[in-house]
Amino acid sequence: MSRPLRIQYEGALYHVICRGTERRDIFLGDEDRKTFLKFLKESVEAYQVIIYCYVLMSNHFHIIIETPHGNLSEYMRRFNITYTYYFNRKYKRVGNLYQGRYKSILVEKESYLNILSRYIHVNPVQVKKLRDKLFREKVRYLRNYPWSSLIGYLNLKKRESFLTCDIILEQYGGDNAKGRESYWRQIQKDLSSEMDINKQIVGGCLLGSDGFIEKIKKRYLKREKREVPSIRRIQKHKSVDLIFEIVCKELGMGFDELKNSRGEKRQILMEVLYRYSGLNGREIGELLGLDYSTVSVGRKRLVDEMKKDRELGDLFTRIENSLSIIKI
Repeated sequence: MSRPLRIQYEGALYHVICRGTERRDIFLGDEDRKTFLKFLKESVEAYQVIIYCYVLMSNHFHIIIETPHGNLSEYMRRFNITYTYYFNRKYKRVGNLYQGRYKSILVEKESYLNILSRYIHVNPVQVKKLRDKLFREKVRYLRNYPWSSLIGYLNLKKRESFLTCDIILEQYGGDNAKGRESYWRQIQKDLSSEMDINKQIVGGCLLGSDGFIEKIKKRYLKREKREVPSIRRIQKHKSVDLIFEIVCKELGMGFDELKNSRGEKRQILMEVLYRYSGLNGREIGELLGLDYSTVSVGRKRLVDEMKKDRELGDLFTRIENSLSIIKI
């Protein structure tokens, strides 16, 4: 497996996600979560990074982090090693705690910091056991969820000392009672709508406007002399939003209809996403609410069918051609 691309520079902003190996839990109790936050605070001080938001789930965590010194790799290496050592020693285990290296998405701060903060703050109620709960139950659960920076955004007394909230709250009236209540009202609105910024990620690792993507490509990717798969993905791949738009147009379907379709139409979407979005099979499954095996089997069936069905092959080629003439 190729190593993921890491673009580092002073002042870069990232959405970092780390998952337990084989989707196993990385927190087995509240003491683990408290220790994790203790290590997070120590690492922030040691590497002088800025933490805007975090969410701890049972088998993964999210962090929005800015690196004034362009040192994400050094920071994450120290932080993850420290927690892994603690966890392995406590539970008398050996080996990797996390599923490969952490995933980091480079984010355009001006355009996406605000919406990204809300996206990860609603994460605790996106799990299967809570998806079908009544709205008021979700609101209550989220408001009281103790292992998220949201509680610090809403209650100054419960805010972690290493957390920076004023930049985001500035857009809601400031870091005051009015601003915090306004932010909470927006979070509740997000709960009643489908909020999925994954569709806007390019190449699996960039989130921003077309201008931001182009700037990163010119400033950082063209310097690379070696063949880095992640760079080729960014140069080639399109946002999920754009892929949905083109596939919907070619198939004559609406967004929701396509996402919930079955058979060849869904298989076409899965194959196009795999080839052009930079998402892997597991990530496509999560996007469409499917198992990884369903994605894998569906893609294979489509490829086999296109060899026998000329019209199906021509349809897929038209979609590819439509994508190829659009540049990010």
